[in-house]
Amino acid sequence: TSGYIRVCWRVWLCHLGTVCSLGMLLVLFNWRPRLAVLAKCTSCPLPMADTLLLRDVHGQQFVIDVHVKEIEEGSKKQPIIVFYSFPPFLLLTVSFLQKTVLRYYVFEGMRYIWMPRKGAFCRVSILSEGWTYADLHRFQQGMSQAEQSSRRQIFGDNIIDVPVKSYPQLLFEEVLNPFYMFQVFSIILWMSERYYYYAVCILIISFLSIAVSLYEIRKQSTTLRRMAQLIVNVTVRRATGEEECVSSVDLVPGDCVVIPSEGLLLPCDAALLAGECMVNESMLTGESVPVMKTPLPFSGGAYTPESQRRHTLFCGTHIIQAKGGCPGGKGAIAVVARTGFFTAKGDLVSSILYPQPLNFRFYKDAMKFLLFLGVLALIGTIYSVVMLYKSNTPWAELVIRSLDIVTIVVPPALPAAITTGTIYAQNRLKKKGVFCISPPRINISGKISLFCFDKTGTLTEEGLDVWGVKVVNGSGFDELVPDPRLLPDGPMLSGLASCHSVALLEGQPIGDPLELKMIESTGWVLQEPTNETGVSTEFGTHRILAVMRPLAAEFQPEGISISQPVAIVRRFPFSSTLQRMSVVTVGPGGGSACCFLKGSPEMVASYCVKESVPSQFTNTLREFASEGFRVLALAYRELDAQTDLSSLERSTEMRFLGLLVMKNQVKPESPGVISTLRQAQIRPVMVTGDNILTALNVAHACRMVLPHEQVFFVHASPPTVNSMASLRFHQGEGGTGTVSTQETMDILEQGLYQNSLKYHLAINGKSFAVLCDHFPEYLPKILMRGTVYARMSPDQKTQLVKALQNLNYRVGMCGDGANDCGALRAADVGVSLSEAEASVASPFTSKTDNISCVPLLIREGRCSLVTSFSLFKYMALYSLIQFSSVVILYTVKTNLADLQFLFCDLFLVTLLAIVMGRGGPSDELHPQRPPASLLSVPLLCALLIHTLLLIVTQVSVLLITISQEWYIPLNSTRTGPQNLPNMEDTGVFDVSGFQYILMSIIVTKGYPYKKPLYYNVVFLLVLVVLFAVMTWLVLYPTSLIHRLLQLYKTDDLSYQLLLISLAALNFIMCYFLEELIDRCAPTCLQAVRGKRESKKQYKRLDALLTGTPSWPPLDQTLYPPQCSVIGIS
Repeated sequence: TSGYIRVCWRVWLCHLGTVCSLGMLLVLFNWRPRLAVLAKCTSCPLPMADTLLLRDVHGQQFVIDVHVKEIEEGSKKQPIIVFYSFPPFLLLTVSFLQKTVLRYYVFEGMRYIWMPRKGAFCRVSILSEGWTYADLHRFQQGMSQAEQSSRRQIFGDNIIDVPVKSYPQLLFEEVLNPFYMFQVFSIILWMSERYYYYAVCILIISFLSIAVSLYEIRKQSTTLRRMAQLIVNVTVRRATGEEECVSSVDLVPGDCVVIPSEGLLLPCDAALLAGECMVNESMLTGESVPVMKTPLPFSGGAYTPESQRRHTLFCGTHIIQAKGGCPGGKGAIAVVARTGFFTAKGDLVSSILYPQPLNFRFYKDAMKFLLFLGVLALIGTIYSVVMLYKSNTPWAELVIRSLDIVTIVVPPALPAAITTGTIYAQNRLKKKGVFCISPPRINISGKISLFCFDKTGTLTEEGLDVWGVKVVNGSGFDELVPDPRLLPDGPMLSGLASCHSVALLEGQPIGDPLELKMIESTGWVLQEPTNETGVSTEFGTHRILAVMRPLAAEFQPEGISISQPVAIVRRFPFSSTLQRMSVVTVGPGGGSACCFLKGSPEMVASYCVKESVPSQFTNTLREFASEGFRVLALAYRELDAQTDLSSLERSTEMRFLGLLVMKNQVKPESPGVISTLRQAQIRPVMVTGDNILTALNVAHACRMVLPHEQVFFVHASPPTVNSMASLRFHQGEGGTGTVSTQETMDILEQGLYQNSLKYHLAINGKSFAVLCDHFPEYLPKILMRGTVYARMSPDQKTQLVKALQNLNYRVGMCGDGANDCGALRAADVGVSLSEAEASVASPFTSKTDNISCVPLLIREGRCSLVTSFSLFKYMALYSLIQFSSVVILYTVKTNLADLQFLFCDLFLVTLLAIVMGRGGPSDELHPQRPPASLLSVPLLCALLIHTLLLIVTQVSVLLITISQEWYIPLNSTRTGPQNLPNMEDTGVFDVSGFQYILMSIIVTKGYPYKKPLYYNVVFLLVLVVLFAVMTWLVLYPTSLIHRLLQLYKTDDLSYQLLLISLAALNFIMCYFLEELIDRCAPTCLQAVRGKRESKKQYKRLDALLTGTPSWPPLDQTLYPPQCSVIGIS
């Protein structure tokens, strides 16, 4: 960040320069804001700056104005310290009737304030980031009106304000776009050359294009604004104890909000302090299953919404019901933690409004190619000046006609044309239930080389069926009980019935599908208290959240008699990061208090007394997990009156109860899709929060790992007081034997994509964390062979995606949206399986509940990318054909007519460009991905050769025309269009018309990424019509159309047929040369260059690993390299 201050005389000098340059200086400043800052301002320290020049992590520069606001704080009688909770960042001075100046700026919706102690502009959210659990609970008493007002001046309004610009403002910005400025320049130039028809038509088309563009921009902004902006009335508690209804715009961090029992749409991120809330977070995550939120504990460290998701209500989510937090047992109490763009919803909206620049080679090369065309235009301009000067053309006309070359060589419609394929692909995807909020990513999906998949709900069915229960008996397990209703009365059955976060909504249970199945399997019935206090005499003085009652005696299995209900008095909902949940229950009369814990078996066992965990625990778990079962463990602990409930989650005195075994079926579409991806050399990877053996079983079931392929486990241990961090590779249960060096050398058949050696690595989240921290030198190699990543937290999923991208993979991610939001947004292509038409969770949303949308998206991406290539080549060739025609005709002192330009540009080229991109994708995924570089040697060679052949054909036509017996030379006293109609112009126009049509066929090849040409029926019809029209113009030159086009009437049939034959010969030569270049250029290049090292890191690593048969080193303990520790005082 650099600070600048405006200098008055410089500002006035810039105004004068703007007037003298007829506004061009203003246009330049609009294109390059940095130049405006350097021209109007002088550098100064940040505290004095009124203008800032920001550079983001991507190298983009932004000019930001600094705002200054005076804040009154306090009164004569009582000083007010506005932010007493965070002295390190104290912003305002304690004073009596003092005005303090607040300096801040707003960037991408977020407010940054000047912090003198830190000597920098910091996000205003830093003032609320140091809060502890205790701080938040103090805010439950409410803030005074004066303190709330002071905070609002600092934090600003609580609103996610998506700017919707007015049409005049949008028009001004659009017209100042370089593309439209070039159009304006071209139209003025054409008008001065008296090309009135052509100029007016282009003006109308440009106007319609701008109108459609403005409408779409404003429509998208309005839609996003409606989705993002949330203004509701909320009830806040003041320091006096009174409750006040205010607009959500006035909320600030620290406000105490009263949530009504019927719920509301939450306008901020808030920490839940009292009561429970059932929340639908589908708007943010795409996951439609409601989640239970419980109160934040009183004791704990620093609070962050991300680490305490189960105690945090997020902005934009719908609170379905709230209870137990207010007097009478209704509603809930929460404290505002973040507002505006600092909320979770604000962050997602910001990622849509201000997306990261796409690092895609195609778009970079397109700009470079335009520069090349600009250089070509300069050469053409110089040639034109020389030729026109020799023919004694007046200077005014010489300048105008020379500049006209620029408008021909650089086609103004090029940027619009290359997006046509993307628009068609987006529409086809929408028809098949895949919605896209970032169209440029469609082309990127065509280059995907690795796709990550979540397991549960993505590769496997969302719902689970209870397979049975393994109950602990002494030091071992009993036999599997297939039906939990057959369990005897005891803690295991009570735990299965009560350890959940299911709630009732209008009498229907809602919650996690797994927990719904668990309750259903016990046969117990969920009830919620009907009185306002939630206190039931049946369970003593406890406030009850829910009651679980067993079936009536007549419905219970024979020999089973259970009559005692269980009441839930405290919940700690499931956290994917912690991999566990717990509840506190009491029996009738308020006695028999117990804490039940449920979660991943490894996590639950770590909280249990060692003696209570059976010795066969590991083997039993491995047996179930390797067969693909989803296994949960349960534990419990009896409580007494002195037990601190807030410490229960960290208690390690639990007793292990047993295992709940559930069957999770692989979706029938998953194996086929994974096989398709592997055949297309797109590497599939599984990233899940489940057990590693369960994940490995699913990997086998869906063909990520084939039966004959080896699997090695990666185990990394963190350092302890007595030992260093360590890393081991070992073979697990799924292997078929160790991989010897000789066997490794022999197996060279195609296996895993980029992996000719048939082995995979499996790793869990703990080991992944140790790898990242202590073994960064091994991480790239493990990522190259890693296929199963288990027990991964949401943050680790995101970290994995970014690590794979660092290896130059184009990474796709497919998940159900719930715990995958970060990874979906970090991936190059994120696909959320959600019923919502579009969510902010990922760039793509699929309505189908399986991964069959992934090959579809990749095929459409490849089709769109190839179409963009074809259109780019066609528009480049179109401009080169017309450039050649104009330069050749300039040489003989004539030019194309006004309507001839119009006919070629609109009737031929534009019509062809529109229908060329209609061809759909191929039905199969080819193993080779399409190229993304426009500046590759084969493509540039093809363009060069085509251009030379096109020029030779046009020059040949000119020479043949001049050699005819009936040829009449031009009038040398007249130049340009004044010489029309003439024979030279007619011959060149006729053959160039055929060239426009025939070159569209040559560049429209898409195999194996697009369907064959004959599937594009509309394109074929247009080709036939245009070819017939051009043939008619050549063979029958006597109509009104000929006179309008100013074509010379020629009755020599042999000459006319010769023109058509030359065009056909031109087509045949270009077609065969194109095929020859496509087939032979890569081989020839490789022979000339030799074997070159790939620029992509993952390909270099693959070559290295393929040549290192001793890797991975099995059953060897590896340690991190020794490093010295330097103390810093």
